[in-house]
Amino acid sequence: MKIKAEHSSTSSDFIIVGFPGLQDYQNILFIVFLALFLVILIGNVTILLLVVADQRLHTPMYIFLWNLALLDVLVAVSIIPKLLSVFLSHNTLSFTECFVQMYFALSFGAIELFLVAAMAYDRYVAVVKPLHYNVIINFKTCLTIIASVWVMGVIVVSITVIPVTLLPYCASKYIMHCFCDYPAVISLACTDVTFYANCTFSLAMIAVYGSLLFVLWTYCRIVNAVIKLKSAESRKKAFSMCISHVIVVLMFYISCSTVYIGLKINNISYDGRIFIGGLNYFFTPMVNPIIYSLRNEQIKAAVQKYLNLYTLFHRKDKISSTVHSTAAER
Repeated sequence: MKIKAEHSSTSSDFIIVGFPGLQDYQNILFIVFLALFLVILIGNVTILLLVVADQRLHTPMYIFLWNLALLDVLVAVSIIPKLLSVFLSHNTLSFTECFVQMYFALSFGAIELFLVAAMAYDRYVAVVKPLHYNVIINFKTCLTIIASVWVMGVIVVSITVIPVTLLPYCASKYIMHCFCDYPAVISLACTDVTFYANCTFSLAMIAVYGSLLFVLWTYCRIVNAVIKLKSAESRKKAFSMCISHVIVVLMFYISCSTVYIGLKINNISYDGRIFIGGLNYFFTPMVNPIIYSLRNEQIKAAVQKYLNLYTLFHRKDKISSTVHSTAAER
């Protein structure tokens, strides 16, 4: 499908194309992304509610996990509802709406990047310094780390997004992506954006690979400490404490690397770029709660507890209604 570029020096809105090569499958895409959105919401909101409701989960590890689930929800909410409206042909955004969406989507993604690194440090202290864990990662320290992570994410994105809002956008109104992604939007500026693109790419590389090096350092220390444990049972327990986070880290950084490397390959189609760019925004928020639910015994215990309570109350309601109906018949 060919899309004509409209040139206008006074254009105040953008048009999100979505998936250029799949314009004939809008209804199917709507159903797929609606299902994806519901899966993301159900999985992550379940974790949010469990951590709040269950006293056993009021520990630093689960506070970090609560924030991860919250960020996954916020990332999905910042992108998918508008994408669903695009599939229904409501694909126009104002200049302000576009940059607000870009800012929040990138901010939540950056915060999650730093949070994953902070969770690696939490696991490092739990395994390498277990006797001092409650002293090093106390509630105050946990909140300080989380606040720092959020502030860092907001600052990094502000440095990159705010300057490009001042650029003149007159090259085209069409955003060749499924949301207002940074590279897709600044490519529409009718001025040279090489400086902005290179600076943003460099800052992203520093943030991604800087935090990745920190994560690798923590896990090298963890592995070294686990190897020194005398019993096989102790080593198994130590590894089980980290396995969920390791899987999340691998998925997160592999998808991040794929996105930034993919942006530098010129012969990838628009749909290919959109698919690659969506790994962080669609795939990881869906998979994260599944990993933590399947691999974490306390999460599974909390789920079982509240399912049993629901079943118990449901039975009581049925018994009560049966008794009342019997009494009424008499």
